[in-house]
Amino acid sequence: MADRWALAVAEDGGVDVAPLGSDGLPAGPVRREAGPAEAVRSRPEVARWVWRSTAEVAPRLLATGVRVERCYDMEAAETLLLGHEGRYGEPRSAAAALARLRGGPVPTDPPQRSAEPGAQSPLFEPQGGVHLPLDDLLAVYAEQQRRHERTAHPDRIRLLTAAESAGMLVAAEMNHAGLPWRADVHREILHDLLGERYAGGGEPRRLAELAEEVSAAFGRRVRPDLPADVVKAFGQAGVKVGSTRRWELETLDHPAVKPLIEYKKLYRIWVAHGWSWLQDWVRGGRFRPEFLAGGTVTGRWVTNGGGGLQIPKVIRRAVVADPGWRLVVADADQMEPRVLAAISRDPGLMEVAGRESDLYQSVSDRAFSGDREQAKLAVLGAVYGQTSGDGLKNLAALRRRFPRAVAYVDDAARAGEEGRLVRTWLGRTCPPAAGAADGAEEAGLPQDDPAGPPDRPHEWVPGYASTDARARGRFARNFVVQGSAADWALLLLAALRQHCADMAAELVFFQHDEVIVHCPEEEADAVVAAIRESAELAGRLTFGATPVRFPFTTAVVECYGDAK
Repeated sequence: MADRWALAVAEDGGVDVAPLGSDGLPAGPVRREAGPAEAVRSRPEVARWVWRSTAEVAPRLLATGVRVERCYDMEAAETLLLGHEGRYGEPRSAAAALARLRGGPVPTDPPQRSAEPGAQSPLFEPQGGVHLPLDDLLAVYAEQQRRHERTAHPDRIRLLTAAESAGMLVAAEMNHAGLPWRADVHREILHDLLGERYAGGGEPRRLAELAEEVSAAFGRRVRPDLPADVVKAFGQAGVKVGSTRRWELETLDHPAVKPLIEYKKLYRIWVAHGWSWLQDWVRGGRFRPEFLAGGTVTGRWVTNGGGGLQIPKVIRRAVVADPGWRLVVADADQMEPRVLAAISRDPGLMEVAGRESDLYQSVSDRAFSGDREQAKLAVLGAVYGQTSGDGLKNLAALRRRFPRAVAYVDDAARAGEEGRLVRTWLGRTCPPAAGAADGAEEAGLPQDDPAGPPDRPHEWVPGYASTDARARGRFARNFVVQGSAADWALLLLAALRQHCADMAAELVFFQHDEVIVHCPEEEADAVVAAIRESAELAGRLTFGATPVRFPFTTAVVECYGDAK
């Protein structure tokens, strides 16, 4: 019996399903089911479902308590393949892929829906996009398989597509589960920080007091929530300041500085996570932002609404496990340099990253006479592109000790400056104009023989031009590490999801290098072990056989605020 089935949602909400052979072609008749849940529930032997979009299908499955083991998300695959082909930004829907395949007019993608405050998630509403018949979806799927095969490293891009599809499932399940949230604790925090609220929705007491202190320091009425008013007030006091950023304010000698900095900190909490936010976003003891896997060109996740990835440390005290349950909070240790070691195959850096001890201290012992801070600045400077002043001196010392690692990011930067495509280890591709145009976070680099030195076959993109080649280079330098780290994290999540399927534990939060699992207290030790095992498996799957380890700092707590 086939372990892979295709599923197409029809206009009436029913679904057509068919088994697929090893070649990806139908291996049996098409059958109609009342809905996705009925189709999946009656076929427990299916290991992977092939469908148009996880956002279309998964919420209906989760609403009925049905879970799938794996999926292939055609629209996620289309995004990756378009990027790999140097066509990032073209419509990514299955309908668009079908139109390109058949030479017809290509429809634009439907607009991204905004999450509505108070709603569980827009994922649990009907999704946009054209419902394609099963035959059309299978034509797109077959062509995608051929496009995977035409890449320089088919196995890697197929693995990336599988990982991205798994990420879509994890995101849908996290949106369904929600992050445990105590509204009563949140209110206590707000009262302690901000004081009483005044009628009419004005600033709470503590903000009003600080605003008065700022005005008294300037000798006139100043609106501390208006940067232009603050800059003008400093100028009238004979103090030149270019902005109201904290680092700039802290250099000033003026009595308004202290209350102004405190005001800005509390104002952000009031606006971003105050009483209105609590009323809008927390329902039934859960905070449900809409997690979007692969939300940036780097593969990093984002949330659609609610500021789910910017929870202030003080507000984390409201994230409390259910009675008898715990939060297992795990942070990847020094992930960027470990990923750089794995993708560059630098022998010295791989040796250092093969230990679970402090990597920066080990680098400092080898290249910086034991100065850990200098070693950290050097490594992060190489990744993020600080190549002037002390950064240039640190980079030179790093290059002498770890030449292949530095050469790897240097080559990525050069490719970005010259307008060439750059890729992560698995093949996620940074669009050549993304660094300067949209301020995204990262870029990447392809490799040849996993056991040998990196190759550098960056494709030239004809006609590409930008006004800031150096910015593109910095973007590409960063993407080589951060994008590959995002690919590794997807495989970590996929493995951890499989572990949790055998327990009551549920993934409830993910952000770049941090994951939170909500589980019964008696399962906490098993979850900690599962995170460790998943990290090592993800390392082997992503980067092949290397000595690099990916350790986590893990805390088992009742309250997120106690984790760090």
